[in-house]
Amino acid sequence: MKVGIYGQFYHANSGVYIEELLNALGEENVEVAIEEEFFRLIDQNKSIEKDYHHFSTFRKLDSSFDLFLSVGGDGTILKAVNYIYDLNIPILGINTGRLGFLATVNKEEIRSTISQLVKNQYSISERTLLCLSTEPEDDDCKRHFALNEIAVSRKNTTSMITIETWLDDEYLTAYWADGLIVSTPTGSTGYSLSCGGPVITPATKALAITPIAPHNLNARPLIITDNTKIRLKISGREEDYLVSMDSRITSYKNNTTVTIQKAPFTLKMVEFTGDTFLKTLRKKLLWGEDKRN
Repeated sequence: MKVGIYGQFYHANSGVYIEELLNALGEENVEVAIEEEFFRLIDQNKSIEKDYHHFSTFRKLDSSFDLFLSVGGDGTILKAVNYIYDLNIPILGINTGRLGFLATVNKEEIRSTISQLVKNQYSISERTLLCLSTEPEDDDCKRHFALNEIAVSRKNTTSMITIETWLDDEYLTAYWADGLIVSTPTGSTGYSLSCGGPVITPATKALAITPIAPHNLNARPLIITDNTKIRLKISGREEDYLVSMDSRITSYKNNTTVTIQKAPFTLKMVEFTGDTFLKTLRKKLLWGEDKRN
């Protein structure tokens, strides 16, 4: 088994768990490759007696990898997706951060988790991704995709923007708001939820369109099928507006039309028996919990 490892940070309180992960993989004779910048952080902060130079490093993934481990929080997973792209490499998040809704493996469970991975005692959850295209065309658009959401929002102004919206070339409405979120089921527990959007179970073939602080009082979140083509035309007092794709952000001129669709590939997320979405919903978001009872 060949495993790639990626992380963004090496905090003092997470270092012991990163070392435990590398030690556990080594003891199981797993072939390990660590993302170059993350390896540099590990090498600078490791215990004096530790030496991990027998592990290889990588800048880009290829099809030789069997598994990809993200070490950190949910933000680290969102960045890790950029390495996987369309390679169909399963990803597992080890949570050394705070909430860890996507990074479901607790740092105290590292050794048992590695044992399960080596024995192939896990299943795969296919997650929808979104891709973005623009008119006029953006030269970098082929890498514009997101696991959680694609959102348009105002830039350098406190004034609202107008977002004309078409679904499969049929006009829907013009949102007058701070922005608009198009969310996957995976992202429905993130930005969209904080703006009043619904939670969508991962296997549901749907997307959520959620306005951000809309002035239209009758503008509410809308659920659509995930094969819908969404076209947005944005205008406002400023010349530019912002588009965010998970952890990445760019800006476009007002005359740029954005089209959002389901990506032609999915992300494979590792799941273990009993580690269900509903259990995570109750555990991480305290879903429906009533302190009065």
